[in-house]
Amino acid sequence: MGKTGSGKTTILEAIAGLRRVTQGSIRIDDRDVTDFPPAHRGIGYVPQDGALFNHMSVFENLAFGLHVRRVAREQRKERVLDLATLLEIRHLLARSPVHLSGGEKQRVALGRALAFSPTTLLLDEPLAALDDETREHMIGLIEGIRREMPVTVLHVTHSLAEAKQLADQIYVIEKNLPKDAESDLPSQGPPMVKLR
Repeated sequence: MGKTGSGKTTILEAIAGLRRVTQGSIRIDDRDVTDFPPAHRGIGYVPQDGALFNHMSVFENLAFGLHVRRVAREQRKERVLDLATLLEIRHLLARSPVHLSGGEKQRVALGRALAFSPTTLLLDEPLAALDDETREHMIGLIEGIRREMPVTVLHVTHSLAEAKQLADQIYVIEKNLPKDAESDLPSQGPPMVKLR
């Protein structure tokens, strides 16, 4: 978590392989993936805007990563239907993303990122633009996914309440913040680590 401009999205993009790393390395499951192309990292990524393909149906959006990986048509269909059921969007499969609400779009983006069973899931402020009721519902869905799927989730947010509700561990990214910002960190909840 961190304030706007602290580098949260940049870190996720580097982990996903969308941004070149100039120092250090990126390791996933004890494997150095720094120089791997994005498709070979085993990462599902949900950017802030969801990045859905408006010219495709919800079904096609969910199946996209499986199609690119040449998964057989019947297996793609089965996986999409399973995810659509889990994310409560089965009734939306024939729709275009342009006809979806914000919460529905977020669920489709989440499903697309999970479709190929990634080992790591990167969520870039997926709840920021949602109303309170939809946000609470999405938090429940994310918690359910974490329980049901063997996936490590890196969830970026600027909301301490959201971080405390979803996290096993919280990393606070500070860039150009006062040195006494540690006093703002809560003493209860998941363990917190400050990155400068």
